[in-house]
Amino acid sequence: MARVCQVTGKRPMTGHQVSFSNKKSKRRFYPNLQTRRFYLQEEDRWITLRLSAKGLRTINKKGLYQVVKELRAAGQQI
Repeated sequence: MARVCQVTGKRPMTGHQVSFSNKKSKRRFYPNLQTRRFYLQEEDRWITLRLSAKGLRTINKKGLYQVVKELRAAGQQI
């Protein structure tokens, strides 16, 4: 499974690992992903989403049903 937030679309970024001697080597910065189960009351069922911390805040702000509607409009299967 790809390391992508289903709500915000956050993906891993690349950057440098910098040592004390200032040598640089490539590394990846991963999003803070969490798997969460939510009860979707309008459809009377549980759904599982893989979210970043910002995705959780988005659900708290807009509401679960609104976020699911937006995801489905974007063509995501939930």
